[in-house]
Amino acid sequence: MSDGAAVHGYTLTAPMSASAGMLAIFSDQAAVQRMLDFEAALARAEAVHGVIPADAVAPIAACCQVAHMDLPALAQAATAAGNLAIPLVRQLTAAVLRQDADAGKYVHWGATSQDAIDTGLVLQLRDAFDLIDADLAALAGALAGLARAHRDTTMVGRTWMQHALPTSLGLKMAGCLDALMRHQQRMQEIRHRALALQFGGAAGTLASLGDKGLAVAASLARELGLSLPELPWHTQRDRVAEVATVLGLLTGTLGKMARDISLLMQTDVGEAAEPAAPGRGGSSTMPHKRNPVGCAIALTAAVRVPALVSTMLSGMVQEHERALGGWQAEWDTLPDIVLLTSGALRQMRDVAAGLQVDAKRMAANLALTHGLIMGESVMLALGAAIGRMAAHKLVEQASAQAAASGRHLRDVLGSDAEVFRHLSPEALDKLLDPANYRGEAGAFIDRVLARYQRSLQEQSVETNEWLT
Repeated sequence: MSDGAAVHGYTLTAPMSASAGMLAIFSDQAAVQRMLDFEAALARAEAVHGVIPADAVAPIAACCQVAHMDLPALAQAATAAGNLAIPLVRQLTAAVLRQDADAGKYVHWGATSQDAIDTGLVLQLRDAFDLIDADLAALAGALAGLARAHRDTTMVGRTWMQHALPTSLGLKMAGCLDALMRHQQRMQEIRHRALALQFGGAAGTLASLGDKGLAVAASLARELGLSLPELPWHTQRDRVAEVATVLGLLTGTLGKMARDISLLMQTDVGEAAEPAAPGRGGSSTMPHKRNPVGCAIALTAAVRVPALVSTMLSGMVQEHERALGGWQAEWDTLPDIVLLTSGALRQMRDVAAGLQVDAKRMAANLALTHGLIMGESVMLALGAAIGRMAAHKLVEQASAQAAASGRHLRDVLGSDAEVFRHLSPEALDKLLDPANYRGEAGAFIDRVLARYQRSLQEQSVETNEWLT
């Protein structure tokens, strides 16, 4: 591990699988600082309602800085304590006592370890959501640009990994954009539910604060900029489990996008490629290689995240008022999900922004089967005259003959008297042109792009309302 990695609390491979910004948010220092932010806000909220003396706030708040904490000692002590909050409160109390003996009495007053840990996590998630939202917006913009630019770029549509019918690159990109906009909606929705204060005291009743518990909770929520839930949620873990599942869905979409692009990037296909850059995608031994490294990172996340989401869902079954194992299982699992999602999202954002498209290769691949990809087009046109099943049999036989002889399907069909009786040469040429058989692809793209534009306008309105 490098010195930088040791300082920030991540391994050498972490920058490859997560964005730098997200690694900072979920560093050891940031995690401790967010718990300390809870402790400082708690002191301020309690002083407002006379629970602790007002002059205790400044000494407590001054010591709520991660620089005052001994993180290695904290990690060691947490092994025996069972969580990080217990030794953290001890270190914080000792630091306050050194400054003010009276103020030291009121550190962590009326709270429980889970209040500090969960609320600290929620504050980290709020920062994480901001980064995810920004990268989602950037990726959506890049996909919209690709959908618009390649609305009419015809390419092979593939089912079961085989040539199926013509489609367009624009439709493929619009499909990704459509899914991504749903994820943007989900991210906005979970903010309202997930960014909630955790504050319930030892058993979720705030009995330690007497008749001032609700008032302190409301002030604490305002201090931290979090919503105030109807009651503490110590063992009701749907909020954090929802975050995990939404990020799991997002990672799945990013993995699908990465899979398609990496397949298009195969030497034998060659229709698209990740952006080129010095040192990107090379091989240690083969100088000609250009590997889809961004897609690999996204696909790695798509492999790892589902199992982590399963852990979060399994952890929801918790005992009474404080969990034994289920809550603890979340501590590393949810940050890992967020980190992996951030890495996949950042990589696919960059891949989409610089995607290299080879339309000539797409056209060449469309012609690779010598017209066979257009069999359905001809079959349906003939079916209007001779019936669908008869037309299917005729075109199927012609396709087999063309494949066996290496001739173009146009030549085989053009020499068939039954075909010639119902279709003119001009009509046959038109039916065999892939650009004429994209169906409603263009209309679908336009619909998604229109929705994208509406979403941008709605976001602009919401931003202006917030600013005013």
